[in-house]
Order: sequence, then C-alpha cells, then structure tokens
Amino acid sequence: MSEKLRVGIIGATGMVGQRFIKILADHPWFEIEVLAASAHSAGKTYAEAVKGRWKMEGDIPDQVKDMVVQDAAKVDEIASQVDFVFSAIKLDKADTRALEEAYAKAETPVVSNNSAHRWTPDVPMVIPEVNPQHTDVIKYQKARLGTTRGFIAVKPNCSIQSYTPALSAWRQFEPTQVIATTYQAISGAGKTFKDWPEMKGNVIPYIAGEEAKSEGEPLKIWGHVDDDKKAIVPADDTVISSQCIRVPVLYGHTAAAFVNFRQNPSKQDLIDALESYSGEPQRLGLPSAPKHFIRYMTEDDRPQVRLDVNYEHGMGVSIGRLREDKIFDWKFVGLSHNTARGAAGGAVECAELLKAQGYLTAK
Repeated sequence: MSEKLRVGIIGATGMVGQRFIKILADHPWFEIEVLAASAHSAGKTYAEAVKGRWKMEGDIPDQVKDMVVQDAAKVDEIASQVDFVFSAIKLDKADTRALEEAYAKAETPVVSNNSAHRWTPDVPMVIPEVNPQHTDVIKYQKARLGTTRGFIAVKPNCSIQSYTPALSAWRQFEPTQVIATTYQAISGAGKTFKDWPEMKGNVIPYIAGEEAKSEGEPLKIWGHVDDDKKAIVPADDTVISSQCIRVPVLYGHTAAAFVNFRQNPSKQDLIDALESYSGEPQRLGLPSAPKHFIRYMTEDDRPQVRLDVNYEHGMGVSIGRLREDKIFDWKFVGLSHNTARGAAGGAVECAELLKAQGYLTAK
C-alpha cells in the first residue's frame, strides 16, 4: 500500500482517542490528518487540549502535539480533509448516532468505538477474526443512506472480548448456554487511579449497560447477513447470562465463563480449537493483527492481568483454567486488553480489514 489514507480522530482528547493516537502514530497504512473534539477543545493545540489529561504511557507523539484541534461538529469541514474517521466521541447515544450518520452522509466512512450504532441492523459490528463477512451488509446501509462511499462500521463492546473469541472458536461444538462474569478495568470507564482514587482497594458490582451488551452483542457477531431483510440477523441458538463488575485494575478485562454444549467435546478438542483458531486478519497479514489470536495457558494461575494483558501487543486473547464443571459442561477464564483489542486497537484492525476489502479508499 503505497499511499496512506488520511484519517480523522473524532473524540481525540479522551482516553480512547489518545489510544488511537498512540496506535496510529507510526501506522503503515493510515496517517493522522485531523484531530477533533468538542467546541471546548477546538482551536487549541492538541498538547494544550490534553494538558494534565494525557493518560497514555509515554509522551504525546511529536507529530500531533502542535496540531490544532478542530470542532467535531463541523462535519463538512472535517470531511473535506480526510478519507475516513475513527469515532470515539463522548455524547449521548442519540447525538452520537446523528453525528456519525452525518459523517457517513458526507461520504466519509466512520469506524466507531461507540455503542450508538451497534444495534443498527445494517451496521456491521465486527471482530475481524470472527465475522469479517458481515461487511457485506454495507451495500444495504449505503443504499439506505443514499451514499456512494460513506458508511458506518463499529467494533463491539470491550467486555465481550475476553470470552467471545473462545466461544467463537467453539461454535462447531454448538454452545447453547453461557454464564459470563466480567471483571473490568477502570480504563474501560476512561479513568485512571489518579482520576478515580476511590477505586483503589474497591470493587463495584455494577456497570451501567454492560450486562445487556455482554449478553446481546455476541449474538449479532454470530449472526448472518440476510439479503431479504438487508440486515444482520443475530444468532438465536445460544443464551448468555452475564454480570459485569468493576475491579481495581488499570488495563485488562477478565472473564469467568461457564458453557453448555450441544455436542460433547473433550478438553483436548476445546484446546485444539482455541490454538488453531485464525481468521482473515492473519491470512491477510493486517498490520495490527496478532500472529496468534488466542492462546491457551496451562498454568493453574494464568492468565493474570499483570503478566498477560499485553499478549500480542494487547491484540491477542489469553484463555486458561479450562475444566469440567458440576453444573455446566465446561468453565474457563479469559483475559483481553480492553483499550487495545477491546477499543482503539480493535477499531484500527477493523479499518485495516475494510481497507483490504476495498471499502476504505482515498477520496
């Protein structure tokens, strides 16, 4: 790919926007052209806009320090400067839906980290290793929006990344019932311990909206594009029940999951399916794709956040403690990096897939 696509980051001053900047600073396919945020930050240099609020490891990349932040609401102005945008804007869902659709109608594709369009029937919600074929629905979305190149694609919630990949590797064994409890890092709320000191030594057994996402989003990912309905129809062969708990960890979502199968796989069958699981990103050699998407860890006390969250630069998923259960068939523990695989990194990999499929092109 000889010429980089020009990228805008909408919501560039927040934690996920900052992670986008870190990932894209030296990206081989994409070049940061525009940083945009609320009117409050517009007109300031990026360094000024995030002064005292830079939450990433290391310094602000030199290439963006002096970039002037633009007003994300000025859609046509920003759209004229970029080939597509990443969206990490923090607005209510209705306003997010409207803003992202405005960019799409301005013929500027949107790859979104937000939840506002995850259940829009003709918007693909993609884990590139699992359901790359769902981008087929984009043609129906474009027809609805009246666009030739503008569309919206989203990545799923960070909370499902620690167990959905394993269940996806096991779809051949027909999982019927799943209980998943997630233990979620504070960065999932856009916080650090400096911002949220009351989380030190604390556990909060409630995260607004997370359980509905954890129970529903995997079903859309496992669904299919229905050409008659011009939409993605979710799978209906698995029932998921979830609890989501905030724990005093900076990065890394852990899940404890229990599964019943219609088939009768052995432990080795399940491990082999995890370790051999691969997808389009690996076949295509996408820049952000982990070489090994899912690893199985045999140690009794793994995966651990402190030791394992950065597996494959945070883009891989670690599974361990697979064992038979007295009520369910099997149980396991999973771990994923919530702002790499679960947020900005997953969105960047999604954009790479869309580029490789021909949906993202230079204007």
